[in-house]
Amino acid sequence: MLQGKRIAVVIPAFNAGERLACVLRALPDGIDECIVVDDGSHPGAQACLKPAGHADAGERIAWVRHDRNRGVGAAILTGYAEARRRGADVAVVMAADGQMDPADLPALLEPVLSGRAAYSKGDRLSHPDCPRVMPPARYAGNCCLTWLTRRVTGLDDLMDSQCGYTALRLDALDSLPLESLYPRYGFPNDLLAALAGAGLPVAQVVVAPVYRGEPSGLRPALALLVYPLILARGLWVRWLARRHAGAAVLDATGAAPRIAG
Repeated sequence: MLQGKRIAVVIPAFNAGERLACVLRALPDGIDECIVVDDGSHPGAQACLKPAGHADAGERIAWVRHDRNRGVGAAILTGYAEARRRGADVAVVMAADGQMDPADLPALLEPVLSGRAAYSKGDRLSHPDCPRVMPPARYAGNCCLTWLTRRVTGLDDLMDSQCGYTALRLDALDSLPLESLYPRYGFPNDLLAALAGAGLPVAQVVVAPVYRGEPSGLRPALALLVYPLILARGLWVRWLARRHAGAAVLDATGAAPRIAG
């Protein structure tokens, strides 16, 4: 435990291969357990996931498998649900390809463990090495999507909407319309919109950008055609979250909720 809180790491994995084993070996000692969500990996990839993980990381690894590929967002939500079922208070999301530096994990957790935020999000774009390390097309795309996500969510100081290195206080899930969140690569944008709509504080922590030639999951067609629709959905999700959070307050207190403008 850290500061009396039980910490779980959630790793969505799809055809992850040997990089996942490296991620599992590098998990810090303060982590109580790790939940790997195999998001419908191909049969050949499935065979190497679980044995490698168990050989290197021991008993604190739990495995959950989707019978088909549902998307990274759906895998994260499955991991959150499993972490909560196992008694975790906070869940950190790390990628299976090694793009998150474990050395940044304590700083990422601090705003959540201290109670300053319900959600802590990594910010690669503010790191001084980012323009040099991140491929130029990704850097430009991330800057553009972050600017658009600011407009949708109302989080005016948001610096890196697409970073997947995050920490969430799991009881915050009760205030969010989880069934309405986009299950694939638009999940980070929808989750930010939902958090903003529910009035839950979001913190940002500068983290190291790590790239080793991994192919991007963000295709040009996705960015040009799908992401504008996802961002437009964000306004709807934000509104849904306001209603959802208000209903939760009404159920808990019997009084009409006050929702900030």
